[in-house]
Amino acid sequence: MRILLAISGGIDSSVIAYILKGKGHDLVGVRFNLWTDPLAPAEAQLLSNKCCDAQSAARAKHVSEELDFPLHNIDLSETFKREVVDYYLEGCKSGTTPNPCVKCNKCVRFEALLELLKDFDCEKLATGHYAQIKKKKDRFALLEGKDKSKDQSYFLYKLTQEHLSKLIFPLGNLTKNRVYKLAKKYHIPLDKETYRESQNLCFFPEKTPLEFLKRHLKKDLKQGDIVTKDGKKVGEHKGLPLYTIGQRRIGVGGLEVPLEVIEKDTKNNRLIVAEASTEKVSTICVQDLNWISGIPQAKGLKCKCRTRSLSPLKKGTYSSNKFIFSNPQPPQAPGQSLVLYKGNEVLGGGIMTN
Repeated sequence: MRILLAISGGIDSSVIAYILKGKGHDLVGVRFNLWTDPLAPAEAQLLSNKCCDAQSAARAKHVSEELDFPLHNIDLSETFKREVVDYYLEGCKSGTTPNPCVKCNKCVRFEALLELLKDFDCEKLATGHYAQIKKKKDRFALLEGKDKSKDQSYFLYKLTQEHLSKLIFPLGNLTKNRVYKLAKKYHIPLDKETYRESQNLCFFPEKTPLEFLKRHLKKDLKQGDIVTKDGKKVGEHKGLPLYTIGQRRIGVGGLEVPLEVIEKDTKNNRLIVAEASTEKVSTICVQDLNWISGIPQAKGLKCKCRTRSLSPLKKGTYSSNKFIFSNPQPPQAPGQSLVLYKGNEVLGGGIMTN
C-alpha cells in the first residue's frame, strides 16, 4: 500500500516509518514548517516551535534517507498562524481559554494532509497519534489509545467518518515505553539530553503561555480587581487573558485556604475567586458539537466526558447541548473542549461555554 506519512522527526513518527516500511508499504513523507514567534527572545528562537526544531528536521531527513522514501517539506506557517495562533489569541482576549491543539488537528494538519493524499497518489495517511480506529459494521469508531498516559483521542473529536476512513494510527496499540524500545532497536538518533517531546501548545518556546500572551496581547492586558463572589476585593490581577478558570497561582498570598479563579468578568474587568475546591457546577453548556458517527445522538444519552486531556472520565447525561454531571464538578474553562465517551470510544465533543 502507498501511505502518506506525517513525519515531524519526533521519535513517534520516526518509529512509524520503520514499522510501515517493515510491513512492505511504500511511503511518502511529509513534514510541515509551522509558524514561529517573531517576538520571542533571540535566544529562544532556536527552540521557537517545538514541532519544527532543527533536531527533529535532521532526524526526519535521516529516517527518510535510511529507509529510502521521499520527504517533502511544506510551509504551512501562514495557515497555522491564521487558524491556530490567531484563534488562540482572540479567544484569550475575549475571556475564554481556547484549545488550539483541537483546531490545529482539524483545520491545519488533517485537512492539509488529506488533500495531499491525492497529490501523492496515496491510499492512506499515517500519523503518530496515540489513538485507535476500528471498523464497526457500517462505520468507523475512534477509540482511546492503549497507553492511557499518552492517549490523544481527546484532541481528535472533530474528525469525521471521511477522515477516519483514510487514517491509520500505527501507535494506537503500543505504549510509549515500547516505542522507545523500538527506536533503540532501529537505531533512530536520539540525544536524551536535548530531546523534547512535543506536548500541547507548540508555538512558543516557553513551558507556559504566560510570556507569549504578554508579548502578543500587551495592549489588551489591563489591571483590575480580584474579588470574591460577594464583591470583596482581595487583590489585583495583571490582565484577564493571563488567567484561566481553576487557576490558583493568582498573586494573592497570606491566606489559610488558597483561592482559585471561578469566573472572568470581562465587562467589569474583574477576576472572581473563591476558596479552592468549594465551587461546584452540575451542568455545562456545549456548542459546535461534532458527532464522529455523523448522526446526532438521542437526548438523555448516558455517557462519560473529559473536560481536559487525560483528566479522569466523569459520568453524566448529555441532552440538548448540555452535559449534566452525575456528581457536581469544579467550574470548567469556557473555550476548552468537552469530549464524550462510551466505553473507550469517542462519540464526539464540542466547546464549553458559560
